[in-house]
Amino acid sequence: MKQIAAIYPGSFDPVTNGHLDLIYRGCKLFDHLIVAIAQNPDKGGSLFSLGERMEMLRAMTAEIDNVTVDAFEGLLMNYCIEKHANAVLRGIRAVSDYEFELQMALMNRKMEPSVETVFMMPAEKYSYLSSSIVREIAVFGGPLNGLVPELVEEHLRRRVAEKRAAAVEIPTK
Repeated sequence: MKQIAAIYPGSFDPVTNGHLDLIYRGCKLFDHLIVAIAQNPDKGGSLFSLGERMEMLRAMTAEIDNVTVDAFEGLLMNYCIEKHANAVLRGIRAVSDYEFELQMALMNRKMEPSVETVFMMPAEKYSYLSSSIVREIAVFGGPLNGLVPELVEEHLRRRVAEKRAAAVEIPTK
């Protein structure tokens, strides 16, 4: 029987409970799920380094036998071929996500017809959640409970405090 391996790509900056919802559900659909952190130099301004994101994701998925965390750079389809993946898992929260994801899925299919894209909706309670919203809430000191795991919240609070301390200018004479 053919093993089905899937890639769940994203920036995961930071990983949210919505991401984890898809990981927990996706690992039941596929024999192997690779959570792949995309290194996108055009995005820039990541809150967490690649190493920090990998560390947090590995901690959050350590108990799941068929999930691994990795990173990639370049075209997703090249990475899928390298990892012998049959599918890409993508989350869709709203119609606006669908339009973008459909375009990407069709282009990916054109580049590599052997790789299918599987769209999954997050649990309703995470349908509004995104990493950028979580970062903004953290910057303004808002509540993060229920949005990210406790470990991620600790990292977020520490990073925001570090950035604030670095932004404070020391007066010179």
